[in-house]
Amino acid sequence: MPESFADLLARTTRTALKLEFRDQYMTEDPGHLAWKAGDLDEAVRAYAEWTDTARQATARGVEVRRVRVVSVPVSDYIRFEHAVTQRVNIDAGERIRWVPRQRVSTLALPGNDVWVFDGAFLQFYFFAGDGRYMGDQVTTDPEAVKLSEAAFEACWELGIDHSDYVADRVTAD
Repeated sequence: MPESFADLLARTTRTALKLEFRDQYMTEDPGHLAWKAGDLDEAVRAYAEWTDTARQATARGVEVRRVRVVSVPVSDYIRFEHAVTQRVNIDAGERIRWVPRQRVSTLALPGNDVWVFDGAFLQFYFFAGDGRYMGDQVTTDPEAVKLSEAAFEACWELGIDHSDYVADRVTAD
């Protein structure tokens, strides 16, 4: 049986790095729907399992960082992610940066969202055009790990810290 994200994170001891590229994900998930209905508290509660998972990882010393590469102006879904990030991710110890897509044009990037664990193994995530989750793939291929980790770090350097990022800003600066 393939390892789950929870299994991979449980065996991570140093770093869990997430690189995201999509402007929309599972738009019918309960958190997004609650946010669209104007209920931010319910939107945050919908991600309580992730918040607990991230909090447990950071409490045992794993550095959890995430970079979101976004189109400018941002999509409605990215506004939602931005609205819940403080309470869902950052309050759990995760560090988040946002990078306008225009800033990464000259970088070599993996073709899919990816988690990089301890610089040793990866989990790629696949989504349909409408944001539906289509599966994932775990690999320890050293070239894929090297590319993905380097891409993450390059995007991180170009990113804007969550506390400074304004989701409705219409320029890529």
